[in-house]
Amino acid sequence: MAGPPVVTASLVLGSLRYGETSRIVRLATRDAGVQSAIAKGADRPRSRFGAALQLLSEGQAHLIASRSSDLHLLTAFDLSRLHQGLARGVDRFAAASALAEVAARFVPTSPMPELFDALVDDVALLEAVDDDAVGVVALRALWGLVGHLGLTPALHACARDGSPLGPGAAAFSVPDGGLLCVRCAPPTRGASIDETDRWALEAFTAGTGNLPILSERHAAAHRRLFGRWVRHHLTDTPLPALEFWQRRDTSG
Repeated sequence: MAGPPVVTASLVLGSLRYGETSRIVRLATRDAGVQSAIAKGADRPRSRFGAALQLLSEGQAHLIASRSSDLHLLTAFDLSRLHQGLARGVDRFAAASALAEVAARFVPTSPMPELFDALVDDVALLEAVDDDAVGVVALRALWGLVGHLGLTPALHACARDGSPLGPGAAAFSVPDGGLLCVRCAPPTRGASIDETDRWALEAFTAGTGNLPILSERHAAAHRRLFGRWVRHHLTDTPLPALEFWQRRDTSG
C-alpha cells in the first residue's frame, strides 16, 4: 500500500534503466535525504519526464512513498534547472559525477536540508566557474559533503591525543582521522604534508573563504588524499566516478 504523496526539492544523482521503458532514479531530496524511486515510462518517446532525469537535474520531485520497500514511485519531476554547463569539459563533468556518486552512496534517507542546500550550491558553482577553478571547487564540494556526514579530518588538534598543533609540516594519518602531533607520529606513521598543503586542506574543509591555487601535482595529491579518506572511512567497494575524477590529469 502506498503512502501519501510528497513534493520536495530534488537533485538527480543517477538513474538506471528498468525494464523496457522505466528508470530507477536516485534522488537527493531536501525533505527526505537520498531516496530511490521508479519513474515508470521515463524512456518512452513521449514520456512526461522528457529530459528532466539527467544527471544533477534540479527540480521538484513528486513521490508516492512505498510502505513496503525503499523503492518509491516518482510520478512527476518539475524541472527547474538542467545544469547543461556541467558537460562543458571532461574535468567539470568528472567532478560533478564524483560528487553525485558520493552523495548517492552515503547520504542517509533522513532529512538533511543543510547538506541538500550545499549540494545545490556546489553543483551550480561547478557549472559556473572558470575551467582552471573546477579542481579546487570540486575538492571543497567533496570535503564539504563528507563533513556534513561527520567525517571532517582533524586539522587543528592531534587526531590521536587532542593536543594543539603548531604551524608547519605535520603528519597526516587517514586511519587516525587527521593530523598528528610529533609525539603521535613516528617516522613510519602518516604522510607528511607541508604548511601550504595544510592551509589548502583547511580551506577545502572549512566551506568558506578563499580557495588555494594549486599546481597540478598538488591538486592530484589532494584528489588522492580524498580518495583514500573515502575508501577508509566510508567504503572499500569501487566508486567508479570518484576513481575516474581522482586519476584525472588536468594539467593540459
